[in-house]
Amino acid sequence: MKAKFFVSLLIISAFCLNIFGQTQAKSDSKTVSIKTPAVQFFPLSELKEGMRGTARTVFRGSEPEEFQVEILGIVPGAVGPKQDMIVGRISGGSADRTSVFAGMSGSPVYIGGKLVGAISYSFPFSKEPICGITPIAQMLDIFEQKQNLKIKAKEPRAFSFAELASTDWKPNFPIGATVSSSILANTSANSPLSQVAGQSFQPIATPISFSGFSQETLNRFAPQLASVGLFPVSAVGGAARISPLKIADEATLQGGASVSMQLTRGDYSMAASGTVTMRDGDKIYAFGHPFLSLGTSDLPMSESSVVTVIPSVNNSFKLAVPSAMVGTMTQDRATGVFGKLGQSPKMIPVKINLETSRNQQETFNFEVAKDDFLTPILLNMTVYNSIVANERGLGDSMIELKGEIKLKNQQTIKLERRFTGMQASQIAASSVAIPVNALLDSHFDNVEITEINLNLSSSDGSKTATLERIALDRTEVKAGESFEVQAFVRTDTGKVFSQKISVQIPLDTPIGKLLITVADGSSLQYASASRQFVPKDLSELVKTINGIRKSDRLYVQTYRVTNGAIIGASELPNLPPSMLATLNNDRTAGGFKPTLLTILTEQEIAPAEFI
Repeated sequence: MKAKFFVSLLIISAFCLNIFGQTQAKSDSKTVSIKTPAVQFFPLSELKEGMRGTARTVFRGSEPEEFQVEILGIVPGAVGPKQDMIVGRISGGSADRTSVFAGMSGSPVYIGGKLVGAISYSFPFSKEPICGITPIAQMLDIFEQKQNLKIKAKEPRAFSFAELASTDWKPNFPIGATVSSSILANTSANSPLSQVAGQSFQPIATPISFSGFSQETLNRFAPQLASVGLFPVSAVGGAARISPLKIADEATLQGGASVSMQLTRGDYSMAASGTVTMRDGDKIYAFGHPFLSLGTSDLPMSESSVVTVIPSVNNSFKLAVPSAMVGTMTQDRATGVFGKLGQSPKMIPVKINLETSRNQQETFNFEVAKDDFLTPILLNMTVYNSIVANERGLGDSMIELKGEIKLKNQQTIKLERRFTGMQASQIAASSVAIPVNALLDSHFDNVEITEINLNLSSSDGSKTATLERIALDRTEVKAGESFEVQAFVRTDTGKVFSQKISVQIPLDTPIGKLLITVADGSSLQYASASRQFVPKDLSELVKTINGIRKSDRLYVQTYRVTNGAIIGASELPNLPPSMLATLNNDRTAGGFKPTLLTILTEQEIAPAEFI
């Protein structure tokens, strides 16, 4: 007797979306045994208003210049608990021309040859060059406390499939990376502090120089960077070479020298600049306020030279060019940053091959800093820039991405996506950042991205189509037989195309009604009963990322109404009642979700001309 299957049709219109990207370089260290002269500290308890001293910073070139500082007073607890701020007025030398400027953070202040602290805060729109100074004792104390900090292992976090499949990624910049507060001190009318009472103060902005980036990229990301106290500066020098660690000598990064923290280097260079407060052997103290409040960090620390300081009514800033890498910034805390000379950071090498719409081949080689928060953002910016700097900025385009994210002791994450429309460049860049962000934010300790390789191809115009309907060559089949699905799609210009797809029914399929779904990957993922999971280990997360359905192509599913379950990221169809009862027992909790639909077959259709 011929077994009959009654097939009902379910059509989901197709549209486009996407994901993915990241890597790491070798690290080494070179012992620095040079002894630097001992620095004496000026006790905060002996500091009085009206005292005068000198400060040092670089206004041009690499040699620090001196200028004068007058102490106006001390504001207890201005920055935080047990974190006082000294208020001073600068004058003399080049400071008369520049006032307080972005990049001055960390400039050491001395009284009688003894170190008082670091110039680190400013008062926006102040009519006088008034600054906030972080006492040196506070800078030393917090880093001495944090050097042997034990980091408690975190539990793996839950991931949603929508998150992994999304192409709309926006970085979550850290809250509290910058401080903005007011001086509320009770001061007498004749006190020097009365002129700043009630005024707001904030960390001096950190200028971040870009090389190799287009103005369109800077315009797009500048508001996000400014929100965390970074001051974008473009067109400063050439790209920072990927060079080996330079051995430090007695003149390297002494107090008042310009220092840069490199976020990317190579064909794309991003470097944040500040000033060294003090060097103690191989230890470097700088900034006097947080850079990004990263906590434990691993960023290249480089010498830098200053082209000039540009005075501005809004915000004066220095143009600095990073040079040789001499160490690593290892801590980014409330009262400054801390680095070690002779220590190399772990960087992630990235290679981008771009084929433009004019059939030109471009290759970009660079490294990005390895940081749970920064790495996805840096990848997002560099991938986006690679496209927009070589293609037109207006109109529709189509971007094809193929690449891989290599991991130590794990499967390689494969990237294969296509994007079309006016926002194709943004979506392509996000699709690289999203999987990297998932890996680094997974709370697994063994995440080590070793290399990222991307191949991008761009063409003008949009190639989108909508799935209108499907047709079957028959509605009754035997187990083990095949039937044909014909999908009809309509392009934006109104043309209709069809594609025939052969589907085979498994031999062990029982008699009954089957359902058929034809849809793009994102639509299927959205309709799936499996919404989120907690990976048991990094391997499961990598496997799940590689298995995410792609939204630039069609899938055909056949399924039936049966009882099953989803455990973690795995779907277990057609379970016997005894097993379902065990899973649903009062003694069993978490990680289990019953299902009513069991997928029998799923086919990924090869990408068509249209998305």
